[in-house]
Amino acid sequence: MIRSLDRRRQGFSLVELAVVIVIVGVLAAFGVPRYRDSVERTKAAEAFNYLSAVRSAQERHLALKGKYADDPATLDIKQELPKYFDPDLTPWMRTLGNPVTPPTWELVLTRKSDTSSYGAYTVKFTQAGFDGPGSTISPTINPIDTSP
Repeated sequence: MIRSLDRRRQGFSLVELAVVIVIVGVLAAFGVPRYRDSVERTKAAEAFNYLSAVRSAQERHLALKGKYADDPATLDIKQELPKYFDPDLTPWMRTLGNPVTPPTWELVLTRKSDTSSYGAYTVKFTQAGFDGPGSTISPTINPIDTSP
């Protein structure tokens, strides 16, 4: 008698399979967006690392020459441009006409939209560091904490 019961229970019932599929679906619904955010945050960190290095090099250039560099090639860093971003070198340096006012610079990196699920967001750095209001990066993928 026990053998005949074992033969009938050789697989999963349809209800058991449906429950497992529902559980996997719920886990995926929570996990996939977090995974996507994590991957994009890693790609955004590449821009922040590059821009931080440029900022440090600009400060060294200012200390040595008394002004910010107006061309990234004149900086003392040998760093490749970020793979997932396009630089906007047009407003790279802006010097104000008043000699009392210190010069300023800014560099904006724009995310290549063809490989981003967040579109073409921007990351902007100035002589003061990360410019949150001037950037369009989503807070969910921003790799630095800018909250007070």
